Amino acid sequence: MKTSKRRKEIVKKTDLEKEYTITEAISKVKETATAKFDESVDIAIRLGVDPRQADQLVRGTVTLPHGTGKTKTVLVIAKLERQEDAKNAGADFVGFEDYLKMIQEGWAGCDVIIATPDVMSELGKLGKILGPKGLMPNPKSGTVTPDIAKAVKEVKAGRIEFRVDKAGIVHAAVGKASFEVKKLEENLMTFINQIIKMKPQTAKGQYVRSVTLNSSMGPGYHINRNEIVH
Repeated sequence: MKTSKRRKEIVKKTDLEKEYTITEAISKVKETATAKFDESVDIAIRLGVDPRQADQLVRGTVTLPHGTGKTKTVLVIAKLERQEDAKNAGADFVGFEDYLKMIQEGWAGCDVIIATPDVMSELGKLGKILGPKGLMPNPKSGTVTPDIAKAVKEVKAGRIEFRVDKAGIVHAAVGKASFEVKKLEENLMTFINQIIKMKPQTAKGQYVRSVTLNSSMGPGYHINRNEIVH
């Protein structure tokens, strides 16, 4: 495979063996994010958990102080009496039976679906459609809630969902390469601290095993664990 000129330049600036401070890693990510679009800044945290065990499934939400740089399109599924609250909170689409029918027919014009508990018996029937797309609302992710207005505002403000994968790694986007270093630092630490708070009681040994930061098209930079765990 032919290596592009851009890739060669990035490789010259990258030491794959080195462990960086958080500030250094962010600076390197910004330096090597040279694509023609504003690349996302992504974090991967390898955890010392067994995701096959229900009590070690690290999953939740966190609101990043400076958002992700991407505005999410929100659909609220709720009965008529709750729909005005959703609209006032900034939901992009609001409805009930009309949107259930549209989803069944293939509509997929949103990034997040938020629902009230009383509609889940109907919405749950679309699990085979929404599940594989990661769109099925869930109480653990804050997307099934009676407080629709709060949930919509949090998603719009930069709340993200995360879940450890089968390999024990949590992935998330914590901003854009165009963000100031300070803002990326604050987003990064907010996310890491949330992961640390969620350490399962049954997890044995070292919990945070490695942290890697990269841009969408760039190499990964390993962050020194001493920066994370004190």
